[in-house]
Amino acid sequence: MSKKENGAPVILAYLNEKNRPYSAQDVFCNLQKQHGLGKTAVVKAMELLAQEGKIKEKTYGKQKIYFADQSQFRDVNDADLKSMDKQISELSAEVQSLTQSCRQLDTELKELNSSLTTEEMMAEIQELKAECSGYRARLEKIKSATNHVTPEEKEKVCKERDVYVKEWKKRKRLASDMMNAILEGYPKSKREFLEEVGVETDEDCKVVVPNT
Repeated sequence: MSKKENGAPVILAYLNEKNRPYSAQDVFCNLQKQHGLGKTAVVKAMELLAQEGKIKEKTYGKQKIYFADQSQFRDVNDADLKSMDKQISELSAEVQSLTQSCRQLDTELKELNSSLTTEEMMAEIQELKAECSGYRARLEKIKSATNHVTPEEKEKVCKERDVYVKEWKKRKRLASDMMNAILEGYPKSKREFLEEVGVETDEDCKVVVPNT
């Protein structure tokens, strides 16, 4: 854009197209990115356009408002206004409907993107089939085994376990009573006594006596 033009044609076209009031700041913010206009250039161009009568200027306090010269537009009667209002309502309804459809399509697209593709599904099915085959083979092997534990053998093992657990608890209690008796006349702590005699407790070995 040449310095001679100074953005005036762009600003004039913009105000005529929008046909609504703007301050110089508004026009600068709306056009600077697309046309690279500076704020000072915009202010001067709008003042020049107003002086030439190409746009109109109104002052409200310290604020100046600029808008297109309305004489260039044809008069609009009530019938035209009603027709425009109807068209605006119809277009607004259409926009709302299209927006809702777009949102629904976006939701469906997200669901599709998060779903497995046909190839991925086929691969997963093959993996599951292979896994099922492995489980079937393992089950058949277990069924055909000859070393199953009978109920009688299981009951015998459980009874033996109970005997050993009871004996464990009994011996632990006796050892604890003996140690407490010794500690009554021992000048050091319980921990020092255990280290001195080389005794490891269940707690040292992180062992818990099971329930019977």
